[in-house]
Amino acid sequence: MNYSPVPMYLPQGDDRNGLPRNPLDLFGTNKVVKICAPMVRYSKLAFRTLVRKYDCDLCYTPMIVAADFVKSAKARDSEFTTNQGDHPLVVQFAAKEAKVLADAAHLLSPFAGGIDLNCGCPQRIHADITKTVDLCQKAEAAGVSWISVHGRFPEERHQPVHYDGIKVIKDSLSIPVVANGDIKSLKEAENIHHITGADGVMAARGLLANPAMFAGYEETPLTCIEDWIDIALEHGTPFTCFHHHLMYMMERITSKQEKRVFNVLSSTSAVLDYLKSTYGV
Repeated sequence: MNYSPVPMYLPQGDDRNGLPRNPLDLFGTNKVVKICAPMVRYSKLAFRTLVRKYDCDLCYTPMIVAADFVKSAKARDSEFTTNQGDHPLVVQFAAKEAKVLADAAHLLSPFAGGIDLNCGCPQRIHADITKTVDLCQKAEAAGVSWISVHGRFPEERHQPVHYDGIKVIKDSLSIPVVANGDIKSLKEAENIHHITGADGVMAARGLLANPAMFAGYEETPLTCIEDWIDIALEHGTPFTCFHHHLMYMMERITSKQEKRVFNVLSSTSAVLDYLKSTYGV
């Protein structure tokens, strides 16, 4: 089982907007915590800003290599951006040395509510659920605040998620557990919460396809596309990223012919003209 990631809380107060920086404040309520997963290239500030408008409770950054982050100011500037509304926030690191991870966490402590150690991408993960449980219990004993579990083995890219395995892990721990894997609607998120007992649910591709998913929308509403345009332009999002997000968002609401036209557009102005003429956005 993929038992990544393992978050640790960095003690902070609230930000000036009154939003909690401590992600643990989200757990322990009667509702499931809805989380935007760490996604390479995609879960950056602009996209986090968008999903927060649509009932996403907690966001993760893309994975950052801790050693590079500590050594290079250039890497820090390119890999991590945030603002006062970007809370609660967890920063995901890849690290193999405790001191490097601690140094990276120290640098980020004024800006994030927690750090996350990626323990399963790409790694050889235990096929024996008892070994996975043992590892998670050791992580709990070491002081982590919660554990997120993607219920697949590395070779299971598109196979059904082992929600029964996530339930076993949840039942074996006293800290919160977050379930990850194939969550594509609010209804599915709530159903998986009930099946596994998980305290939170984490989505990646589901949110890419529909950033308004956690607000109950079955497909991306045009208001969400309008919000993305405004946010992306305000943040100076590079065209490739801006365009790719729109391609994901519009996958379910465009015809094959429309995709053939839209997906080859090569400038922001061309995209804006197309959306205005086709959808009135």
